Amino acid sequence: MALWMGKGQQPQTESEVADLEAIAAIKESAAIELKEKGNEYVKLGKKHYPDAIDCYTRAINQKALSDPDTSVLYSNRAHVNLLLGNYRRALTDAQEAIRLSPASVKAFYRAAKASFALNLLSEAKSYCEAGIEKDPDNVNLMKLENEIDSKILEDKRRDREVSNAVNSAKGLVSAIEDRKLKIGKAMYQELTGLKKPTLDKNNILHWPVLLLYAEVMSSDFIEDFCETDMFAAHLNMMFSEGSLPLPWDEQNNYNRDAIELYYEADSGTCLSKGSLLKFFLEGTAGSKADIGNVDETIGEDSSNTPVSSGNGTRRWVKVDEKRALSQVLADPRYVIPGIPVFFVVSKKSDFYKVFKTGRWSPH
Repeated sequence: MALWMGKGQQPQTESEVADLEAIAAIKESAAIELKEKGNEYVKLGKKHYPDAIDCYTRAINQKALSDPDTSVLYSNRAHVNLLLGNYRRALTDAQEAIRLSPASVKAFYRAAKASFALNLLSEAKSYCEAGIEKDPDNVNLMKLENEIDSKILEDKRRDREVSNAVNSAKGLVSAIEDRKLKIGKAMYQELTGLKKPTLDKNNILHWPVLLLYAEVMSSDFIEDFCETDMFAAHLNMMFSEGSLPLPWDEQNNYNRDAIELYYEADSGTCLSKGSLLKFFLEGTAGSKADIGNVDETIGEDSSNTPVSSGNGTRRWVKVDEKRALSQVLADPRYVIPGIPVFFVVSKKSDFYKVFKTGRWSPH
């Protein structure tokens, strides 16, 4: 009997030929029935999608249909895998469907959809083009191709933004290095947000600067303090004769003649250049960019050790208002806490003596 024939063995009698034809017919009938049953399960909804996949798989395993008909089974299974979000499996099935029937437009469409979902945009585009070549009026393929083209353009735009952000951050790191500035961990971000310095086309740094009124821990913020600007120019503008007194300054102690600016010396931990680059990328399009081994590329800062006055007091250094911001920031004792922070005190206030002792702390 044909059932007992070995693999590759040819039928020898008419009876064996008839048996094989009967077996093939049974398997073909079973495959067709399983295919139809799978289609019915798809119509019943998501709950029955696994049953549909099982039917298509069993139909495929019958190995009884022609290549074009078997291609339909793979294409159908790809469709259900797409509905379930099994995009890699859907793509594999669609590719097999195309191999078995290169004229299957549905298989190209499903391969394109699966590739698109996997963000394989070049492959998705190729499948769309191949499908449209076979069916130029296929609306679904043309719509999908437009979506893919839009995503490609969006990704290119995003890549440009990331590249610009990374280059800008590297430029800032280089500018910091050239000026031998020390940048530490960002402080007071609840007041400043993610503000960062910028570097203009003339290689001049523009800093956001935080002014803290130590007596009441109120604050002012200078959005753009050019490093070449003197402090006096900004203070003259902020505390001009016509300006209103600060809301909490009932005794009008904080006027132009009475205020002084200070920064804290010998405090904080310097960031390595790698950490500094990541800091400058925070809040930008490049915040999640893969920038590789940053320290190896840019170099490691050997000064990333904490500095402290060591005696429990704060070392406040008075700002010379006739100096430019760049000159003050270049003080090797000053570890800039992300962005420059200066403390404003008034010589008229009783708090002034407390502050000058170094026993007052903002933290």
